[in-house]
Amino acid sequence: MTGAALGPPGYATGDAVRVALTWPPGHRRIPQYIRGKAGVIERYCGSFRNPEELAYGFDGLPERHLYRVRFKQADVWDGYDGHPEDTVDLEIQEHWLSPAEGDA
Repeated sequence: MTGAALGPPGYATGDAVRVALTWPPGHRRIPQYIRGKAGVIERYCGSFRNPEELAYGFDGLPERHLYRVRFKQADVWDGYDGHPEDTVDLEIQEHWLSPAEGDA
């Protein structure tokens, strides 16, 4: 890790989280279809420079915690008619997440 000191990860495997529901302009790493959706932390991936800042030529610091978050397909797509246990996993940095308090 480089740059500013990074505190411990804010989430652990199994924590319910919700992705921020925002519509920022410019280069963003979160697909529109997953914004506002609730999921569960599948694993912690480490800390990395922020690709949203790197895309604009900045240094990407401070590093951000990165998680793999698992979402039920039925919670992501309206009218999903596949198997109810089908999931989609996305890697999401911590600044996009907040606690979902049991609704994932």
